[in-house]
Amino acid sequence: MASIFTRIIQGEIPAFKIAEDENYFAFLDVFPLAEGHTLVIPKQEVDNIFDLDPEVYKGLFEFSQKIGIALKKAVPCVKVGISVVGLEVPHAHVHLIPINKVGDMNFSREKSKAADEELKLVQERIIGAL
Repeated sequence: MASIFTRIIQGEIPAFKIAEDENYFAFLDVFPLAEGHTLVIPKQEVDNIFDLDPEVYKGLFEFSQKIGIALKKAVPCVKVGISVVGLEVPHAHVHLIPINKVGDMNFSREKSKAADEELKLVQERIIGAL
């Protein structure tokens, strides 16, 4: 059965897409820890990030770097934090989160669904910064 991320890539589930190429896909987390919280995934469905082919692994972080640079320009923050947790969805993914303090990366915090209107606005700002 395809992961929710594979279904997003295939267009079965709508997403606020930031960027895509032949191997990678970036989109906004609808349950963000901070405004602009972006997920970057390989199109290849692999559960554990360390099981990715080395070239796909390196490419995932190169793609993430491009998105992170645009994210920093689009969302006021001190830095863009990066995290790989891997427990939420059985599909390797990188979290890019605008942060101002260490606690902003606390995944145990309660998350709420962001409004589509807010996601659309931040999506446009990030895409404009690419």
